[in-house]
Amino acid sequence: MTQSKVERYFASMDGALAGLDAFLNEETSPLYNHDLIGAIVDFYLGRLKGSMSAWRNQVSFVDRFAISQAESGFPIFQHVLDLENDRGRIEEKLKTIPSDAELRADMVDYIFTKKKKPEALQKAIAERLYYEELKGEKVFSPLVLPRTVKLSVNPRTKRPYYIVHWGAFDGVANLPLVYVLAVEDSSKKLASHIIDKHGKLDPNVEVQLPVDGLLNPELAQQFDEFCEKNSSYGLTLSTIATNLDHDFDTLHPKQLRRFVLGPFYSAGVTSHGKIVEKILDKVNQPENAWLMTWTMQELYSLHEKPAKRGLWGGSPARDEFHINTDDLECARQGVSNFERHALVPHEAYQAIFASDDHDEIFNGYETHILAGGNVISHL
Repeated sequence: MTQSKVERYFASMDGALAGLDAFLNEETSPLYNHDLIGAIVDFYLGRLKGSMSAWRNQVSFVDRFAISQAESGFPIFQHVLDLENDRGRIEEKLKTIPSDAELRADMVDYIFTKKKKPEALQKAIAERLYYEELKGEKVFSPLVLPRTVKLSVNPRTKRPYYIVHWGAFDGVANLPLVYVLAVEDSSKKLASHIIDKHGKLDPNVEVQLPVDGLLNPELAQQFDEFCEKNSSYGLTLSTIATNLDHDFDTLHPKQLRRFVLGPFYSAGVTSHGKIVEKILDKVNQPENAWLMTWTMQELYSLHEKPAKRGLWGGSPARDEFHINTDDLECARQGVSNFERHALVPHEAYQAIFASDDHDEIFNGYETHILAGGNVISHL
């Protein structure tokens, strides 16, 4: 992309992520009302903002930056891998770059003595900022490892019941994905540690949440490996949940959600069909010429088949998942239900609404309008 397109892209993406952040904090937001979903998505949104900030600095000292222009509207997967690789050499690289104070002092000196723009020093500052941005858990990795955020006990089964989430940036679809799993754990050892004789959480056992990884330490590494192999956008939720149910005899998935961010549309940058491009091109302010979409998918267990035991062997308990076959799209996605949403600035919405293509563009989407930092929904 040209420099002007790159600048326009990041300006519109900044606006979209800020708008989504505002939406997450609205009490009427569907995400806000989905228990922990809003807070979890916000966690990954922060990581995505960190990646965007790092990439914005990176384009100041690299020759090329590419996005999936006709598909997701997000940076190509190679850039995600580059961030991950560069995270492994932060300290090594920072030792080779002068401090920010030194670079800025050199810039002032260069301007006064050379009377020219200090391009090399500007690139050095951008490179330093890039590597500093990569410190800590600030970017969206190819796989953001699982984290357990809530713990309770199912009063009927007396099993520990917990919520675990993880993130993945799909390398084929170029889309950020967030997974949220509600799972029961029938491991006897875990239950003996945290559940008292009354079938409730033992008040004498303090569990500091969130816990990095699966709550059950004996299964944590195996679960990390499972997530790495089973987080592709190409896999349906029913496939992922069934794989989980069969790979872990003592983990019983009761609900699995997937938040799919994108596609993202930006006038003059992405190519997502002539109708959307034509309308967004009419928006006067480039920072308002965008449209962000997302999908929330859900799969839940209808019931659990009890374990079978006998002299000649048996089988562990297995869950049966509900796929809404009355809805062709649910059946295609392998889910119980799903929601599609679209967030658009007020100026862009006016342009779309004034066209004859409003119903076609927003068909099947719940539309949210960003105006003055607030989000208006249910239109």
